[in-house]
Amino acid sequence: MSTEDAKVEIDYSGLLQRLDDARALIENAQVSPEKRREVLSARARGLASSRDEVRPAVITVLTFRVGGERYAVPIEQVDHVLESRGLCALPGAPRHVMGALVSRSRVVPVLDLRQLLGLEGGGMSDLGKVVVVDLLGDAFGIAAEQVDGRQELLRATLSAPPAGPFLHLTPDRLTVLDVAQLGTPSAERRG
Repeated sequence: MSTEDAKVEIDYSGLLQRLDDARALIENAQVSPEKRREVLSARARGLASSRDEVRPAVITVLTFRVGGERYAVPIEQVDHVLESRGLCALPGAPRHVMGALVSRSRVVPVLDLRQLLGLEGGGMSDLGKVVVVDLLGDAFGIAAEQVDGRQELLRATLSAPPAGPFLHLTPDRLTVLDVAQLGTPSAERRG
């Protein structure tokens, strides 16, 4: 403690008197009905204006990885995510159909984006997750190496994707897939 701090005396009785005076003013103060309406009206306008704020348009997606690339599907089309254990081969199916799983009492075909999009990638054991999507009541799965989770994308930052079953492309190269095009047989997609 410095010598200057030691020399300052505090007038405690004066402070107590000022606190008592302030308390008396607050307790005896009468607010007129007009002043009360004015204050409440100003608060209501402030709250109402906060509701009118323009929020940026976003699209919510579920992101995942396949073949070293990041992909996403609109969250409203995702039914659930499950492990790829129990995947059964479908003899005679196109190469991009890995097989099928039984999920929630229905058979769900599982697509391999690596085959469908011509991506490099490892073997079957690398695809440990299946993102099950619902397309007008029909479900199919998309095999994924890893599911990253839910993400909100600003619509203003999305650009037109390359040709293919894509909806959007983000600046950081996240590709949003067009579930309707993925669920269409490849012959119909080409024709």
